[in-house]
Amino acid sequence: MHPLAPLLALAGAVLAISFSSVLIRYSQAPSAVIAFYRMALTTLLLLPWARRDAGRVRRLPPRLLWASVLSGVLLAGHFLTWIASLRYTSVTASVLLVTSHPLYVMAADAWLLRERVPARRLLGALLALTGVAVVTFAGAGAGDLAAGGTALYGNFLAVAGSWFFAGYILIGRRVRQVLPVMPYTTLVYGVASLVIAAGLALTGTPFGPYPWREMLLFVALAVVPTLGGHTVLNWALEWVPASVVSVSILGEPVGASLLAWLLLGEAPSGVELAGGALTLAGLFVATQTAGRETERLRGAAGAAGTAGSAGAGAAAGAAAVEPGPGKRL
Repeated sequence: MHPLAPLLALAGAVLAISFSSVLIRYSQAPSAVIAFYRMALTTLLLLPWARRDAGRVRRLPPRLLWASVLSGVLLAGHFLTWIASLRYTSVTASVLLVTSHPLYVMAADAWLLRERVPARRLLGALLALTGVAVVTFAGAGAGDLAAGGTALYGNFLAVAGSWFFAGYILIGRRVRQVLPVMPYTTLVYGVASLVIAAGLALTGTPFGPYPWREMLLFVALAVVPTLGGHTVLNWALEWVPASVVSVSILGEPVGASLLAWLLLGEAPSGVELAGGALTLAGLFVATQTAGRETERLRGAAGAAGTAGSAGAGAAAGAAAVEPGPGKRL
């Protein structure tokens, strides 16, 4: 394989993921319906590959099986809140805020593992949180007129989406040590589909019929950002350092903002640009520090022949990556 191939694939994957928010904006369907079809269609597309390891799912200890179910519930919460946020706030604010999930993963790691946080990582986290606060509050004030006074609500939905996603990553990191990505992802996506379907049924929201244009958008969401984006990112983790992948995903807010500007005519405000620059700079510093530490630990684990700790560390360095269909969500 040519050495540039993984890097080119990485760039293509980030571009594919960046289309997610624009495709959602094009849809006129209710947010929960979009979330349901994205999860359900992706589950169906993954089933042929996941069936080969179905026995490993059945042999999972009950504790890990229920953890996987909880992971699916959290993933449903992530898509429900984040997709809904795009109805109330700008693409730039929504994608930037939901991409801040590495901050909460690192905070949870520091609390659960009671580890000392390096000064450089702490500085990056504080810088990123400052940017998040600027986008959430000052950015909402700048965008409320265009958003009909609802931008702050949309920003909070996007932040909630990042919290749900952080929980999804924390659980997935543990289960993925014993379960391959395909069966795990298919299981979690399937649970998320069922949770969202239950919500639609309870609220009386119709599953359909929807025009062919809407169905094409649902398929595009499953194929382009989910399979073509997240799957390729996980494939790239096998060929490039996790720190490189984790930083590359920070290109999603930039790509999504550019696509929203070109395709939706939605230019980011000056406040969003300033807050976004702070957030991305902080995330870069924090995730690079965590990524290098992860790679050092993985190398030490490999030298000692302890492969178990490597699996746990990989997701820490790739905390900015949404676990998806190839090696993650």
